[in-house]
Amino acid sequence: MNQVTPSAICSSLGCNNSATLHCPHCLKLDIKSLFCSQDCFKSNWNQHKTVHSEKKANSDVFEPWPGYTFTGPLRPYRQTPKREVPDHIMRPDYADHPAGHSECEEALEGSSTIKILDDEEKEGVTLASKLAREVLDEAAKAVAVGVTTEEIDRIVHEACIDRECYPSPLNYYKFPKSCCTSVNEVICHGIPDLRPLKDGDICNIDITVYHRGFHGDLNETLFVGNVDDKAKKLVKVTYECLMKGIEIVKPGEKYREIGNVIQKHAQANGFSVVRRYCGHGIHRLFHTAPNVPHYAKNKAVGIMKPGHCFTIEPMISEGSWRDILWPDEWTAVTQDGKRSAQFEQTLLVTETGCQILTARRANGGKPYFMDNWTPDC
Repeated sequence: MNQVTPSAICSSLGCNNSATLHCPHCLKLDIKSLFCSQDCFKSNWNQHKTVHSEKKANSDVFEPWPGYTFTGPLRPYRQTPKREVPDHIMRPDYADHPAGHSECEEALEGSSTIKILDDEEKEGVTLASKLAREVLDEAAKAVAVGVTTEEIDRIVHEACIDRECYPSPLNYYKFPKSCCTSVNEVICHGIPDLRPLKDGDICNIDITVYHRGFHGDLNETLFVGNVDDKAKKLVKVTYECLMKGIEIVKPGEKYREIGNVIQKHAQANGFSVVRRYCGHGIHRLFHTAPNVPHYAKNKAVGIMKPGHCFTIEPMISEGSWRDILWPDEWTAVTQDGKRSAQFEQTLLVTETGCQILTARRANGGKPYFMDNWTPDC
């Protein structure tokens, strides 16, 4: 570190000592910071280094939509080029389509017929779901203050390739990345970019992989650093909403009942349920029948039968349930700019209930936010 004069107040959080030492990284980045001692600098390093990431990332901030009014504080950052998938990996029908269209899905558009999977298909979607969970596990390890969502996308992409999977979101109706990363007021379909995650953020990572003809789909919302109690409650209640929906899955149950139990729990805790986006059938197709709304008094069609495979993925918001789409035509945000959380699992209906195909194997299957959970909200 370099000593300077005159002295100022130390930049370490909570330290008010006189300071004369410069951080060498800050000097290179033209950041004004001073520290009172080497020990103080070292003890504050984990927090201070985020200043460097933020400074570097700020050079990548841009305004793609001049004059656009954002509902909350989040802003888009620059994106890196689309990643490539090796030719030997089996690809879905939309992977090389110039507009990303899935002709197989479009051929069934409007149909409410729910496919009953045979044994071979059950085995295929079970394996794809297991691999999707492994990819999410790799991504979750990277979530930390200062890490960009672009870096998370790189990890996801490489983890998919390592498992001979095609990252299902890539080029799906021209989605440009290999996963969705939805931060704070982003409800879903956030596009990974060069914004570094900040202390107090909540970040949802949505993973789908395509392996040997089948998709597996899941997501989790994770804490970044120290989040406030309201964010903790939002994430906890959202996970509980997912589990309450899963609890009623069994042969003979109506799909529309899932929304009733989810909205009841969300509203009892002061939150709202997003209506525009829903769970969906999944197997050889990324999205297909049934549609699974998460709000009450919906008109979902269908009764659960053994062999049905679908997702439940409630999106729960602090304020309004209404959403707005950014001009990128993917990023869905809350209308009032307040935060939203989401959890998702892929389920297979059995003779007696259901199997959670994308369940976490470690820590008793608990979601990541519970690994260091302190029930103070």
